[in-house]
Parts: sequence; C-alpha cells; structure tokens
Amino acid sequence: MSVPVALRLRPLEIGDLLDETFRLYRRHFVLLAGISVILAVPSAALFGLAFGAFSSAVTQNGGFVDVGSYAPLLTSFAIGLLVGILILPFTHSAVMYAASESALGRPVTAGGVFRAVTRRYFPLLAYWLIFNVYTAYFAAALCLFPLIFWFWGYVGWLVVVPAMFVENIGLGAAFSRSWHLVQGRWWRTFLIVLLLLVVYFVVQIGLGAFVQLAQYLLDIFVSPFIAAAVSTASAQLVSALVTPIIQIAVVLVYFDLRVRKEALDLFQMAYRLASPQVAT
Repeated sequence: MSVPVALRLRPLEIGDLLDETFRLYRRHFVLLAGISVILAVPSAALFGLAFGAFSSAVTQNGGFVDVGSYAPLLTSFAIGLLVGILILPFTHSAVMYAASESALGRPVTAGGVFRAVTRRYFPLLAYWLIFNVYTAYFAAALCLFPLIFWFWGYVGWLVVVPAMFVENIGLGAAFSRSWHLVQGRWWRTFLIVLLLLVVYFVVQIGLGAFVQLAQYLLDIFVSPFIAAAVSTASAQLVSALVTPIIQIAVVLVYFDLRVRKEALDLFQMAYRLASPQVAT
C-alpha cells in the first residue's frame, strides 16, 4: 500500500486548483468514482425503468400519450426522489470527506468514508435539504431575482461540508465558518465556482455524447423500452462519474481559503519542521 501524501498547502491559482483536482481524482479514481457511481445506481435504475416504460408505451400507441402511461413514470419518479433524498448525505458528502482525508495525508477507505458520513448523517441531510430548497426557491423566483442572488448564498455556503469534516464542528458553526472564510474573497470564489461549473458541463457533454451514440445503436437492435431505460440510467451514471470533480474542487477551495485567510500553509510547514525534533 502506498503511503498517503498530504496536500502541499499553498495559495492555489485557478490553474493549480484544477490540476490538483484532477490529480487527486486520478490518485483515488477507483474509490471516488466507485462511491459516486454506486450511490447513483438506485436512482438511475428507478428512473431508467420509468422512462423506459413510458417511452415504450408512447411508441406502441403511435405517439399518443395515454394517461395510464404516466402511472409507472410518476410512481418510479416518486420512489427515486425519496431514495435520492435519503442518501443525499452520501451522494453529496462522501467524496468530499474522502478528498478532505486525502488532502490531510490520511488513508482513505470505503469503510472509513461510510462511517464518517453516517456519524454526521442528520446534519448533512439538513444542509443538503436547505441547499436544495434554496436552489428550488430561486429557480422558481428567477423572474424576480437576478441569478447573482442565488450565487451569493451558494458561494457563501460553499465550504460548509469540508469545514464540518476537517474541523469536526456542527452544522450551525459550519455555516458561520464557511461565511467567514469566503468573506472578503467572494468574487474570487464566485469566479472559481463559475469555471468549475463550465468544466463540469463540458466534461459531462463530452461523455454524454457517447451515451447518445449508444442509444442510437440500441434503437436499431433492441426494443424502445430497453433503449430508453439504458440511456436514462447511463446518463445518470455518467453524471455520477463527473460529479466528484466539483466535490473535490470544493474541498481544495476550502483549504485555499484557509491558506489565504489563516496562513494554514505556514502552520503545516512549522509542523513538518518540528516533526523530526519531536521524533527524537
């Protein structure tokens, strides 16, 4: 087993942040991608079956949408939504915990990740529910509020989860901590988030093109039900492969903010210099 290597703390420019993100993802690709994809399987399977059944019913009816065709779609969608809510702390936080541990130079295992998220299950669930409600509210009120107001809260709360894991604090303290770290560096953090979203969508579109090609080939050789089910499920699994990029980057933004605001890199350097003396 290779010895874990801590992240060399330093102020990260945008290029450095992206480079460190992909380097960390490559180092733990099997674990991080595996966690993300496995957690996406239940929802992907339910949505795939629902849309497959709906597409098959529509095709068999010559394009006519029967009211009964919506029943399996709505039922599976409701079950998938419930399952998705229940595993929100894992799907949105497991990779962040693994990235935090890796950045600190600690060994990362699937069991350790599961136990750490389970211990903070309810605070993490509350955070992601608040975040999703906040997002839904501004999506509904977009005609009244500029998009920048949504980003204002999103950026301010960006590093809540890494703060909870690294500093072992509660949800309320993590909200305050995140806001304090971002304060004074909001615009820089905003630009980083914007770039990360662009990278995320570009990578997802690139991988999604292969899904579309596969669906085209499936339409030729298999039934509409199988083609639609496989395409829908594959799209969600592809998204799960790309999502760790954002989650890892958020952890690195957290450490970068601490370096810039609290000189965390100097503390790390002093610790490394003192370690040999302590050992003797």
